[in-house]
Amino acid sequence: KRSHLQIKIAGVKRMFMWHFLNKPLGLILVSEFPKSGGSWFCNMLSEATNVPFPRNVSPKFSKSVMHGHFLYHKNFNKVVCVMRDGRDIMVSAYFHFLFEHNINPSFSVKIWRDRLPFEDYNDIEKNLPEFIRYMFTKYKFGGKYVSWSKFVHDYNENPNCHIVKYEDLLKAPEDELQKTIDFLGLPIVNPEKLAKIVENYSFKKLTNRKPGEEDTKSFIRKGIAGDWKNKFSLEAKKTFAEYAGDELIAMGYEKDNSWVK
Repeated sequence: KRSHLQIKIAGVKRMFMWHFLNKPLGLILVSEFPKSGGSWFCNMLSEATNVPFPRNVSPKFSKSVMHGHFLYHKNFNKVVCVMRDGRDIMVSAYFHFLFEHNINPSFSVKIWRDRLPFEDYNDIEKNLPEFIRYMFTKYKFGGKYVSWSKFVHDYNENPNCHIVKYEDLLKAPEDELQKTIDFLGLPIVNPEKLAKIVENYSFKKLTNRKPGEEDTKSFIRKGIAGDWKNKFSLEAKKTFAEYAGDELIAMGYEKDNSWVK
């Protein structure tokens, strides 16, 4: 596992490459709010385009698929944004940040638990409203406040951006990969090759579990859409709607606010 310092240094380098070297190096930029499925998508896109994806390592100054959690900036060339229902993100992020697993070291869990000192971390239904509030008002990435609603405002209907929905990736991954490749102006990929890549990165192949079978000790916890319905109390619904009810509608996840009841 990398040290805290190594992770910080790699993060600064990655931020610099995103903002200043994306055009000279021909980087393929893929942004997401954390826990939207971006790493999974980048792995498949990397294989489909034969462009390296430096994940959880310090990136080299060469053409690569660059994954990040950045809000839009005018310096970005074409950028792909992986979007997911923000309610599912809250559940996924809760388990990701507050529990140790295969890529989340104990020092990181301690930092998060110091920020959110809950009585019982396993009581997600009780804790979610406060966690949601934190994620919309105090969560920072790269020294900046970011939130799911800000990602929607920055990337939705942005002509320089292609949106890939996590839910569409689950249903038709080959189609979503091909649409992205078209957007990037890269050569069409053989459908058989795409099908093989999708199979190799299926939830079952990566985890030896069926989608929906939970493992809280894994980075890939559950692999489904709609899990928020199992965890959100009425208070959690109201809290989320307060911060991002309009954005849920803008992204097509709801038609109105009638889900809050």
